[in-house]
Amino acid sequence: MIKPDTPVNHQPTLSRRRFIAGTSGLTFMISMGDFLSDNLASATENPERNKSRGANITVWVKINSEGMITILNPSAEMGQGSMTALAVLIAEEMDADWSKVRVEQSPIDPKIYGRPGWGGRGYHMITVGSMTVRGYFMPLRQAGAQARYVLLKNASMKWEIPLTELKTEPGMVIHSATNRRMSYGEIASFAKTIKEIPEIPEKKLKRPEEFRLIGKFVPRIDIPEKVDGSALYSMDVIVPNMLYATILRTPVNGNRPMSFNEKEIMSMPGIKKIVSLEHGVGILGKRYEDLLPAKRSLKVNWSQGASAEKFDSEKILEEYAKVASSRKKKGHVLAQKGDADSVLQKAHRTYSADYLSDHVYHAQMEPLNAIVAVNPAGDSAEIWAGTQSPAGAIKEVAQLLGTSPRKIKLHPCFLGGGFGRRSMSDYIVEAAKLSKAVRKPVKLIWSREDDLQYGAFRPMCLQRLDAGVDAEGKLIAWKHSLIGDGRRLLSSGAKTPYYDIPNQHIEIIGLNHGVRLKHWRAVGHGFTKFAIESFIDEIAVSEGVDPYQFHRQVMRNSPRALKVLETAADLAGWGRTPSRGRAFGISFAERSGSMAACVAEVSLEKSSGKIRVHRIWSSLDAGIVVQPDNAVAQMESA
Repeated sequence: MIKPDTPVNHQPTLSRRRFIAGTSGLTFMISMGDFLSDNLASATENPERNKSRGANITVWVKINSEGMITILNPSAEMGQGSMTALAVLIAEEMDADWSKVRVEQSPIDPKIYGRPGWGGRGYHMITVGSMTVRGYFMPLRQAGAQARYVLLKNASMKWEIPLTELKTEPGMVIHSATNRRMSYGEIASFAKTIKEIPEIPEKKLKRPEEFRLIGKFVPRIDIPEKVDGSALYSMDVIVPNMLYATILRTPVNGNRPMSFNEKEIMSMPGIKKIVSLEHGVGILGKRYEDLLPAKRSLKVNWSQGASAEKFDSEKILEEYAKVASSRKKKGHVLAQKGDADSVLQKAHRTYSADYLSDHVYHAQMEPLNAIVAVNPAGDSAEIWAGTQSPAGAIKEVAQLLGTSPRKIKLHPCFLGGGFGRRSMSDYIVEAAKLSKAVRKPVKLIWSREDDLQYGAFRPMCLQRLDAGVDAEGKLIAWKHSLIGDGRRLLSSGAKTPYYDIPNQHIEIIGLNHGVRLKHWRAVGHGFTKFAIESFIDEIAVSEGVDPYQFHRQVMRNSPRALKVLETAADLAGWGRTPSRGRAFGISFAERSGSMAACVAEVSLEKSSGKIRVHRIWSSLDAGIVVQPDNAVAQMESA
């Protein structure tokens, strides 16, 4: 099979034979073994390298005789830092010496390395929805505690003393009564497999005040590799006999290529193969540079009739407004409390506003790309890709080849940004289709133009908000209708669990335009929270009430959320008079269990309508923060 020699984390192993220096930067050359042998052995099956890693203490941890600890990482690392955070969880509970910790990618096996799924359904290795650290928090602390148990058990057998008499310090098992100490490396040199490792009761896990790593500054593991150039992205990978590929995709989603100038394109320099796909035409050649003029020369006759042909993004928001006003189309109810419609009719004063949002492009830094090598028999494949959903990619490629997922080997690479786009496997499946056609390794590269033209965007929508207040100015009714395509992509953030409003109706009125849509960072929170917080402010101003105080009134029964809001207000010195021409705004949002508030000092250039943000004060309550420095970085870059 093809065996990549991926670099060990925070110990760069870039050697002369592993890189080619060129005008485009660094390229990692993958060595060839037996191309895609039937057993599809692990890409890390290098006897000398495995020896350096040491013995398996558990499925998550290996330790060698020198005490170097290898922790397996189940998540996609795309700059968000989870590769370090998850390792910290294991290292904390096993009392690892962090200076001796290395991190490598785990096998793609959700049953072993997955986190609990949504609603407790199954186990997943998909890195989306701000679920990674939160979802793995207890499972990986348990994994670390079990690794510690294995070390203690082996030490107790070696010393022939009860396990209960032993304790651990970083990298060391200690018997205080006899003043004996044994390093984790020494234990690893003789450790026996413990067939049945007990579940460690939660009460025996470390208390927050005992944490040495969780909540402390721990340098990111991925940063050194990214700085010295040894980090492996799929864009860097080259395999022997590989062809490059590009695809001209349909300008309208759902239409197909009917005919094209194949003979002309095949006569162009460097072109080896043209493959007709359901949604486009693939061109393959030895050099990517040869593919670009060929792609520009393609003349495709596309089919017609796709529903997306009728979609006009400039006019659709007007249609959404008509749908919102007609009330003829029933929506999918997200939240219902009391009788919002009835109370709105009887309210002392009512307010209504529409908020519009456009499609948003992911714009991940690294363009989409993947390498897929389908074997000559067409029943197995190897993949190199940066993906947020490795198990999903394996499943889709297996379905394409009509084979078992066990015969698909995926080598996860760093992701140059994801934001939800790389949880789709379309670019990997495309590469697999092309490789299947030629039975050679194929490296498919999406250009930035490809990604924009055939993107999968955050959906457009119109949000109509209606509210009613009583004679005392208290908010007593709330109705929020989201109109647009993408149903579940619209619902995120629409609920208001921390606002005490007795009558609420929140719904999605879904339409289908045939446009490609996908999760975009925080899914719907970006536009739903903007609408909710803006509407709250507009009501407050119309009622002659300070927006901060109005927030406090509706949040009075949510003390934790209220504390976050008050902290931001205190940081900003809310209540002071802003500088001439400037104003203060305040907002609150929650996402995946974290709560944040923000005060912004802004000014408006009336002649141009340009808004300038001068200062921002933010507060965050995320519970136990595994990596504070990373949380600060995400807050500052949001």
